[in-house]
Amino acid sequence: MPTEEIRVRGTVQGVGFRPTVYRLAKACGLGGDVCNDGQGVLIRVSGSEEAITKFVARLQTECPPLARINELTRISYKSELQFDNFVISTSVSNAIKTEITPDAATCRQCQKEIFDPFSRFYRYPFTNCTHCGPRLSIIRAIPYDRCNTSMSAFAICPECAKEYHDVENRRFHAQPVACHACGPSAWLERADGKSVTASMFSMLDDVDAVCTLLQKGEIVAIKGLGGIHLACDATQETVVQKLHQRKRRYHKPFALMVRDIEIIEQYCTVNAKEKELLASSAAPIVLLQATGKKVVAPSIAVGQNTLGFMLPYTPLHHLILRRMNRPIVLTSGNLADEPQCIDNDEARDKLETIADYFLFHNREIINRVDDSVVRVIGDKVQIIRRARGYAPAAISLPLGFHNISQILAMGSELKNTFCLLREGEAILSQHLGDLENAAAFNAYQENLNLYLNFFEHQPEVIAIDKHPEYLSSKLGKEFADTNQIKIYPVQHHHAHIAACMVENGIPLDAPPVLGIALDGLGYGDDNTLWGGEFLLADYRKFQRLATFKPVAMIGGEQAIYQPWRNTYAQLISANLWDDCQHQYADLEIVKFLKNKPLKLLNQLMEKKINSPLASSVGRLFDAVAAAIGIYRDECSYEGQAAIAMEAIVDVSSLNNDEETLIYPFKFSFLDSIYCIDPCPMWQALLNDLQQQIPEPIIAAKFHKGLANAIVEMVKHLYQENLISQVTLTGGVFQNCILLQQVTKGLETLGIKVLTHSLVPANDGGLSLGQAVIAGAQLIHES
Repeated sequence: MPTEEIRVRGTVQGVGFRPTVYRLAKACGLGGDVCNDGQGVLIRVSGSEEAITKFVARLQTECPPLARINELTRISYKSELQFDNFVISTSVSNAIKTEITPDAATCRQCQKEIFDPFSRFYRYPFTNCTHCGPRLSIIRAIPYDRCNTSMSAFAICPECAKEYHDVENRRFHAQPVACHACGPSAWLERADGKSVTASMFSMLDDVDAVCTLLQKGEIVAIKGLGGIHLACDATQETVVQKLHQRKRRYHKPFALMVRDIEIIEQYCTVNAKEKELLASSAAPIVLLQATGKKVVAPSIAVGQNTLGFMLPYTPLHHLILRRMNRPIVLTSGNLADEPQCIDNDEARDKLETIADYFLFHNREIINRVDDSVVRVIGDKVQIIRRARGYAPAAISLPLGFHNISQILAMGSELKNTFCLLREGEAILSQHLGDLENAAAFNAYQENLNLYLNFFEHQPEVIAIDKHPEYLSSKLGKEFADTNQIKIYPVQHHHAHIAACMVENGIPLDAPPVLGIALDGLGYGDDNTLWGGEFLLADYRKFQRLATFKPVAMIGGEQAIYQPWRNTYAQLISANLWDDCQHQYADLEIVKFLKNKPLKLLNQLMEKKINSPLASSVGRLFDAVAAAIGIYRDECSYEGQAAIAMEAIVDVSSLNNDEETLIYPFKFSFLDSIYCIDPCPMWQALLNDLQQQIPEPIIAAKFHKGLANAIVEMVKHLYQENLISQVTLTGGVFQNCILLQQVTKGLETLGIKVLTHSLVPANDGGLSLGQAVIAGAQLIHES
């Protein structure tokens, strides 16, 4: 009788894959066994050739909801083994080549059970099955078995054990399976240490009491899936302001959670793609256009026309929101810029001055996982922050990378992720934050060690950013020195472009693309700061074809948080400051700048003291925003002024192609390459300010003018170089209007445009680009 060994690799552990194999094998009349191991799932089957072929076909078409088969191989062999039945065997520990499944939002069946008074899971906040529940957040090691998770602390009860071993039950081999009798429990505490019981509120239980507390205007810290959140009623301005102040997060918008999509539709427009994302197993925060029909508290998202909504993704959240007919704030439980708290004692210590109450539970969070953030532009999903629900699902590498050595890429300084490259796939970590914060840097190192241990990853090469002061780069150098392995410094914008190429499937040996990388700044090959680059690039090398005119960042990092500094530097660069003091002396921006220590600023620029030149398009946005009065004096986070300016754009002006509604830019040369110079744009903008043209129209003219300049530059480069594809990358291309305007202009020229959808366009995707560039160079050298 024919016997085959079937090897399945991909997302196949912790998703009900073995139970599916079992049921299909039985249905096809096959004998054999199935087990988890370090490479994925190993199946041995005996039966007729027709039955085995049918089994394999059904396995691929009837894959469980959370599973993903990356590779399936079949080997026929003669075996003396006699399989009388088909069984699920004990997991095998060997070399780790499988994936870790992302945490998954509560499935429909589990939702139904927690609200069914006749179910034994009624109101149980940790209900899960093979189709949903915790994965990455609770895992300590591979293979994904209960003993390797934080659920090992809970002995399974007879009822749960019965379901766990019942092949017809969807909890068959669901590792976190638990119930009221044997699983984790949740309880409510007061931040002041006084005792609290649900009876104080006449509620069903402590979880239900949280809803009443939120309705009363209290701030509650809620321990969820991958971290602790701070929650309050999003319609009460007083408590929202209180949360801003206590958290020291004064301007960044808060994420919102609601019971269902119907409530979201009272506040925002939601299209079919956005509904699909909200209801998906990833359940990310989705940025949606606010309608103004109903409004949340004004300080939820100051200066923005979008709101970030998500749906409940755990039974705990579903139960809290059962009686809540309006949005709640659900933001990370931390002080500004610090990592999210995940431990009960840590939360009591760090959040006692922020939260009024704590809702804790006793299931340990092993791995911190923030909420993911996405946006739909046109019909395409753009991931802004890749974390819960997406990470650490592997990203398949293009043709040419499949026999690559193990590589570790350390990522960026801001919005950090790291990346492991192995055997044709990239494993990108969840979003880890800004490493300039000491606690975030420590968490970064902890996560890096966890991943290296999870996957038994022993890198032969380390890839780092070229910036000499990035903490991730310094750590990478230490790692390389300690382990005596090769290190590859990778230019920042080349990495952005390579990341976009990877997710669009560009093969290793494909012709170069024209990469347009626009961001805040990155360290250039000439030891200056870049941020508006046109690079002819493949995975191995690049040629800088064009840039934006470099302008001084007066005060260095201060220019990121004080936009007026960029305005003044741009006016000096355009030789317009003398005109400002005479022809435009009555303008608010000119009066504002005259009150600044201009003599000192001029000396800093002339002597090149802490005023590096940067071709940054991010700083150009800041300069224009400050000129028209948006966050002119100070910002609390990078890009705040640019985001606010995008929000006020007069949309009706965007479809008008009149020359008067497009600001002009000019082309010049800088060190033998093309350069986009905004000088004429500034002259036109000052004239508009003098004529009191409304800010929304000025903002629209800037966006259109910038997009037009980018498209015109591509025209020039397209004629001089063999270019068939253009990639748009970097944090500035998270601007919806700019991305759409540039894409439209390029596609009109017949140019194929590649953008991001799997990893962020910002620095959150940088490590993927670093890894493949190092891999390509390694292949080239071998």
